[in-house]
Amino acid sequence: MLQIKKLVDIEEIRATQLIEEQVWNMPVTPIHQTYTASKNGGMILGAYDNDELVGYQYSFPGFKNGKAYLCSHMLGVLPAYQKGGLGEKLKAAQKECALKMGYSLIVWTYDPLESVNAYLNLHKLKGIAASYLEDHYGVMEDPLNKGIPTDRFLVEWWICSDHIQSEQKNDEKKSYEPLIETELDKSQFPIISTETELIKDKDVVLIPIPENFQQMKQQQPNLALEWRYKTRRWFQELCLNDYVAVDVRRNSKEKVSYYVFRKRNSLALVENEEGKL
Repeated sequence: MLQIKKLVDIEEIRATQLIEEQVWNMPVTPIHQTYTASKNGGMILGAYDNDELVGYQYSFPGFKNGKAYLCSHMLGVLPAYQKGGLGEKLKAAQKECALKMGYSLIVWTYDPLESVNAYLNLHKLKGIAASYLEDHYGVMEDPLNKGIPTDRFLVEWWICSDHIQSEQKNDEKKSYEPLIETELDKSQFPIISTETELIKDKDVVLIPIPENFQQMKQQQPNLALEWRYKTRRWFQELCLNDYVAVDVRRNSKEKVSYYVFRKRNSLALVENEEGKL
């Protein structure tokens, strides 16, 4: 039976390093860092299958523009437990713990072209992708990031807001024209066929991303780079014009997922009272 709890003992926290090694295949975060953060406004959650640690989530406090928030830095799940909803359960537990600790905002980053992460972060959790960070981590050599710029979206998860309590609006592709049209190549990967200029007073803007970016990277690295650079331009322009990504809609027939962007001031957040990041 799966159980999630807050980790406070140093040996419990040390056990998360084994998962970190398996998931990211890179040097682990020092225990003196994670343990100290957990004692000073941070949080480490562990997911157990009976007595075995199978997943964890690590967060530390952040501060910017007079606002304290929780920075959600790492979430790892053992391969045998992936794609079973454990990541979403860890995020739900993180939200509940953060509320008890007095936080109203949790932030984290993810690769904008990873469609599974995008769907979890924006559709299921109702975070918003509010800022685009170009080549955020520089060159990385782990299997997930090697060979491509480490661009990231900054997610804002306003856990006290009306936005995450409301139902997602039915922004299907048929209702709005995407700014990028795609078609499938001979290998059944989506390629960009047409781009349209942004009309800045549009209420809703759609941008597609590949369904399986990691597979594309392995089989067609040049096409993956093209997607990185072209979507970078679009995402940066949208963010500069006060659009934020609020949802992701899947389209398995076209092998893409569509980001749904809206104007930030149309969302029911609590930032006006607490200060925008």
